[in-house]
Amino acid sequence: MGAGPLAGWLYLQPAPEGFPILEYHMIKDKAAADEYEYAVPVEDFKAQLDYLKAEGYETITLQEYMRARKGKAVLPKKPIVLTFDDGYEDNYTTLLPMLEERGMKGTVYMVTNDIGRPGYLTWDQLRDMQNRCIELGSHTANHQPLTELSSQMRQDELRLSKLLMEWNGLKTIYAFSYPNGAYDDELPALLKENEYLTAVTGDAGLNDMKTNPYLLHRINIPHPRLGLWEFKARLLKGEILARLGWNKHIE
Repeated sequence: MGAGPLAGWLYLQPAPEGFPILEYHMIKDKAAADEYEYAVPVEDFKAQLDYLKAEGYETITLQEYMRARKGKAVLPKKPIVLTFDDGYEDNYTTLLPMLEERGMKGTVYMVTNDIGRPGYLTWDQLRDMQNRCIELGSHTANHQPLTELSSQMRQDELRLSKLLMEWNGLKTIYAFSYPNGAYDDELPALLKENEYLTAVTGDAGLNDMKTNPYLLHRINIPHPRLGLWEFKARLLKGEILARLGWNKHIE
């Protein structure tokens, strides 16, 4: 099928069910060379948030999604999840006020052995964020791709990162983000064994009540080169993949 017929076929398909999860890292203007790809400038991020609100999206946490799956909550008509990997300090100083100003929520995934290091969130900041509009999750203890580790090392990365956050006064950690988006068939069961409820991948697409909660689709939002147009295109990519049924993670 050529590009023209494919576009026509996609246009005629019913709107896909499901909601997007967006993947961010830093929200900052001055980024070092090795940070550039992961840093969304403040004005670009503001424009993205305002666009989502104008389009009727309402932010939810992954805990709210899981409560809805169990029939204990009802999701808004047009939900979306905003996630932020690694736990950079700007998530507190810049991101948090921007979300609160718009009545929005987010999920921050921590590399626990980076907590308190220069440029990263502190324990006090994390406790404050969790009491406001942020859900916290684990991004392992050391940010090593789990697929490259032994079974015992995987277990340690999942279990110790969760325990360390809870022992330091944070509410129970239920959410997880795979480092580098890398996962295999063994990891969902291991996450469940360690009492996580959700995990996000790096696979683009949309999520619904049938999606495996340990293999949630996520749309990466890097440093924009084409402004808001690029952001809209990335949202559209998730919809197109959902229409095509591409790489769906059905439980």
